[in-house]
Amino acid sequence: MPQEKQLAIEERFARVFNDKSFKERLSSADFEKYINAKKRLSFQKHDTIFEDGEIPKGVFVLEKGAAKLSKSGAFGKDQILRFIKEGDIIGYRSLLCGENFQAKAEAMTDIECVFLPSEVFMHLLEVDPQLSFVMLQKIAYELGESSNTITFLAQKTVRERLAEILLLLEQKLGVDPEGFIKISLTREEIANIIGTATESAIRLISEFKQDHLIEVDGRNIKILNHDKLMKLGHVVL
Repeated sequence: MPQEKQLAIEERFARVFNDKSFKERLSSADFEKYINAKKRLSFQKHDTIFEDGEIPKGVFVLEKGAAKLSKSGAFGKDQILRFIKEGDIIGYRSLLCGENFQAKAEAMTDIECVFLPSEVFMHLLEVDPQLSFVMLQKIAYELGESSNTITFLAQKTVRERLAEILLLLEQKLGVDPEGFIKISLTREEIANIIGTATESAIRLISEFKQDHLIEVDGRNIKILNHDKLMKLGHVVL
């Protein structure tokens, strides 16, 4: 999905899911139910937000920090499914499906979030058409992301996948004041995302650095040449 459409969905969700907006749209009783039920939670880096297989108790809306969703595969190796940034909501898919969580959510930085219990979130979806609509948009967007991931892993070379994932990480998570992608990933995590061995990821990152496509400072990566990376990864942002 083009970046502007993704941002439009994210901005619409932010406009709908906040205290001021809820107060304007909900009845007094429903707004009071929402205010009394929501909790502010904090997680430290590497803390588990919820476990794969856990029964959903509610949804989490990130206000500060970033997290990752991962699934343990063969031989206990984790596969990173996607990244969660400020403004994102997680936990709703399993809740809506009536199933246990199908992935693990882990804090990649210190996190502050709003937790909304299941029964209150489901009630808001029933009584608030604007919230229901924007949630449908988010579900449709994530379905498209999943389809793109299948194509990404099946049809592109590892070199092309690395180029694309670096561009998408920068787009999704942003950069710090020095231009480095905000989240620092281990070489193993990068290898898991692009579906290759850690040694191959290390070699490719070194090649990208030598070709002046990226700058590397420990785990931190800065994109130096977006155009060449886009051509290499056959990416349209």
